[in-house]
Amino acid sequence: MGAQWKAKHKDLAANAKGRLFGKLAKDIMIAARHGADPAANSRLRLVVEQARKVSMPKDTLDRAIKKGAGLTGEAVHFEHVMYEGFAPHRVPVMVECLTDNVNRAASEMRVLFRKGQLGTSGSVAWDFDHVGLIEAETQKPETDPELAAIEAGAQDFEASDEDGVTLFLTDPADLDLVSKALPAQGFTVLSSKLGYRPKNPVDPASLSAEQLEEVESFLAALDANEDVQNVFAGLGG
Repeated sequence: MGAQWKAKHKDLAANAKGRLFGKLAKDIMIAARHGADPAANSRLRLVVEQARKVSMPKDTLDRAIKKGAGLTGEAVHFEHVMYEGFAPHRVPVMVECLTDNVNRAASEMRVLFRKGQLGTSGSVAWDFDHVGLIEAETQKPETDPELAAIEAGAQDFEASDEDGVTLFLTDPADLDLVSKALPAQGFTVLSSKLGYRPKNPVDPASLSAEQLEEVESFLAALDANEDVQNVFAGLGG
């Protein structure tokens, strides 16, 4: 799980498609503040490509771009808020929110963390590294991700056996630079964002099946909240 928690089960992922569209729409609106033309706005272009890969309806995508660029006359204002704490069984969690109502988000986080423990600012962040996270794939099996990471300037990488996607980790300041360098190394960038990687992740093998299910349910409930953009959990594997 490492850098970012994601729903494991396909049925859960399918049910979450509407929520995924909502999260992507926020990313699109924020990126579109710097221009509505993806060709001239690299951040918008990347998020639009992500939206298309998950089959976001074109009307929804176009509306988000226009709204973010201020072309609809509607005011768009999201505040970025981080929450820290523990899932059940002391699994550390960082929760990234984009919300148009900070009071609502804070109230809902307090409710969601009743099954865990909501911490104060800095209570969990010390156990995470702030990093750039780039998901990329290649169509050429012979492409060496380690060499690509070195040549592109990434700090590290994690290859996935499940979907063929490689996660490249960068210094936060190098995120854009590495994203632009990876295509020359044979990789297509799927997503590029700043995030958090646990320094001392909890080994899932140290938890019983029942305990692990409690942690997964807690993380899924966080991820389902409309104000939550990303959930970073200190859970290995």
